[in-house]
Amino acid sequence: MIEPLSRALFHTLAASATVKRLASRYGMREGRFARRFIAGERVDDALAAARALGDRGIGCTLNHLGEAVTAAPAARAAADAYARVVQDAGEAGLACQISVKLTQLGLGVDPAACEANLRRVLDAAGDGCFVRIDMEQSPWVDPTLDLFERVWRDGRRNVGVVLQAYLYRTADDLARVNALGARVRLCKGAYQEPPSVATPRKADVNASFVRLMRSLLEDGVDPAFATHDPAMIAATRDHARDLGLAAERFEFQLLYGVRRDLQARLVEQGHRVRVYVPFGSAWFPYFMRRLGERPANVLFVLRSLFHEGRG
Repeated sequence: MIEPLSRALFHTLAASATVKRLASRYGMREGRFARRFIAGERVDDALAAARALGDRGIGCTLNHLGEAVTAAPAARAAADAYARVVQDAGEAGLACQISVKLTQLGLGVDPAACEANLRRVLDAAGDGCFVRIDMEQSPWVDPTLDLFERVWRDGRRNVGVVLQAYLYRTADDLARVNALGARVRLCKGAYQEPPSVATPRKADVNASFVRLMRSLLEDGVDPAFATHDPAMIAATRDHARDLGLAAERFEFQLLYGVRRDLQARLVEQGHRVRVYVPFGSAWFPYFMRRLGERPANVLFVLRSLFHEGRG
């Protein structure tokens, strides 16, 4: 029961203008609490983080933070920003993937314009940069998958999608995407959802993750597993071994600033590892979701605030 309450609390705080104002004032200073989970506000910050990861044998996915835009110009600006991110990463010689949210590209404003914006991003990415469409709250799952399938059937192959294990519907969604032959990143799910659409029990989420993981390893294409849970990682490695799959046939994806020891250990064990590197001025909602996911993250922030108060 603690986990759903924690998630609900931090989603409530994420909507608070006062908390956001205070966090924006202090949180992104070098060495302060938000910089543990967000590379910074500028593209250069993200590229520096990507370069440091590459030096450790770790891939990266760049995410220019933002979601739920309310006007068409903001959605187009987000697409322009992603096109620049792709260009800047290429000029820096960094082989990064990018992650986009469709509500950031205008899905809630004008679905047709959102599709045009997504296609512009895919055009900018070309064959050299893979684009992962992130999954958002449950009302956006159908529009997201429908748009993803349209661009896929139109011949775009530099694009994949994310599915969330805590949603009851995900087994059917995974079968749909596997049938296309498209790439899936599986995560547990970070949004506050009603129990009618997502299981609130951690044990049930884990059981769902394992079932979906097995399906992805057996029938998926270049699957990615986004988890820091040692039990889920062990289950994935065990099933891959049972299937005779080599380590390069799948990938573990972890969050920037979370379990850096685990990142290094997986690389040492010969696994492909990719870290999700978020950046940008719209960092606060993402940061609050990270706090709601894991109590240890809250303790880290409290320690940071305590030390700042003393300094």
